[in-house]
Parts: sequence; structure tokens; C-alpha cells
Amino acid sequence: MDKVVSSPAEAVAGISDGATLAVGGFGLCGIPSVLIAELHRSGISDLEVVSNNCGVDDWGLGILLGSRQIRRMVSSYVGENKEFARQYLEGELEVELTPQGTLAERLRAGGAGIPAFFTPTGVGSQVADGGLPWRYAADGTVAVSSPAKEVRVFERDGEEREYVLEQAIVADFGLVRAWKGDRHGNLVFNRSSRNFNPLAAMAGRVTVAEVEELVEPGELDPDAVHLPGIYVQRVLPLTPEQAADKRIERRTVTPAASPTTQEA
Repeated sequence: MDKVVSSPAEAVAGISDGATLAVGGFGLCGIPSVLIAELHRSGISDLEVVSNNCGVDDWGLGILLGSRQIRRMVSSYVGENKEFARQYLEGELEVELTPQGTLAERLRAGGAGIPAFFTPTGVGSQVADGGLPWRYAADGTVAVSSPAKEVRVFERDGEEREYVLEQAIVADFGLVRAWKGDRHGNLVFNRSSRNFNPLAAMAGRVTVAEVEELVEPGELDPDAVHLPGIYVQRVLPLTPEQAADKRIERRTVTPAASPTTQEA
């Protein structure tokens, strides 16, 4: 029952070239930065990563992207990462852009053993009809595009609507970060860092959690546990320095008020 591992290298053991990873986090909030750094050090490549986004240019998954260790991304947002956008548009990276709520449900369904589900999101667009560019050629033409998906009509509240079939995601490994965790793998996430972490953990066949604070079994209030240990196979306790090493994706500050403004 004791799932604690002693080092980042032991935590990611078994992840090999070509593996599929479900990675928690939203922006830079709640990302498993220590596990990502260990993957970078290992040189493992040809990875397919399922995550809301791909970090920023010099932190999080952006580190793996910059070292060409990621072959394919399944994401909702390109956003703050210029290298992500460049690799995608220049045909160096395959990207399956997925509506954010759909991505979350695909991960949850994978963990729950549900092979697929119908959703109204994307009906009437290329999400359902196919043709979304997954990979560009060097000349800017589309080399690989998304296939068309099954669309069916269901009645809801007396009204017939179209729904598109989305397949669940099951990854070889899930990588997440938690605020607290016990030796059995029960996890608690801190506020917004909960984001995609429970879903990524559920979707992994083998899930590794780096935890900022390791506690003994029984110390966590069962009602406060966000993810039960059944979904977690390895727990990596972080050092205080590792736990404190967090970055802000976009820092916004308010200019100090001048004496004149304060008097007014």
C-alpha cells in the first residue's frame, strides 16, 4: 500500500519513447514541474501529451517542447507559448485542438471506463465535420486533418438536438501535482490547482503524483480527499525548495499610488 518513491527518476521509471502522458495543470497552475524536469533530463522523446496547454516557452511542458521531446499534443489552448504556435504552424508538431470541456470529459471518461460519449459541443463545426488541421506541411498546406465524427440526434426536454460522439482518453501515464498526499496515494489539491489534475490522474494507466506535503495514512479527512488513492500508483514527496518553486504565468501589478492620488 505504501506508494512513496524516493526520487524523480524512480517516479518516472517505465516512461519510454513514444509514451502517451496525461499531464495536469492549467497554464502554470498545478503543473508537475519536478516530474517534467526529470523527463527532460532523461531525454525520452516522441511523446504524445494530453494537457490543457503546453506551459510557456521556458517552464512546464514548454521545456519538453523546446527540446523536441514532444511529437503530438492534445490540448485546448496554444496561448502563451510562442514555440508551441511556431512548431504547430511550421509542421514540426501535431496538435489536436479540443474544446476545453470536451477534453476534461474525455479524460474523466477514460478514468471511469466509459469508451465514448455524446456532447452538443462542436456540432456544426469542424470539430464534428472534420477538417481541423492536426499537422501542417512545410509549405503551409494541411498534411493531416481531423476525421469526421459520428453525429446523432437525441431528444432532450421535448426538443431534438444533434450531438457529436467523442472518444475517451486513456494515457500510458498520468503526471499530476498535489498539495497534500498520503502514502496510499490519496490526494488533496490546493484551490485552483485542482483544475485538470484529478482528471489527468484518472486517465493514466500508471499515475505519478508529486506532493508538496506528504502525510501519513489517516491524517487526511476522508471528506476532504479530492482524488482517492485507487487512481495513483506512485507518490513523490517534494523537498521544501521544490514545493516552493512556482512561477506566475503572467504577472500583473497595480502601480503604486502617488502622494497626490492618495490625498485625493
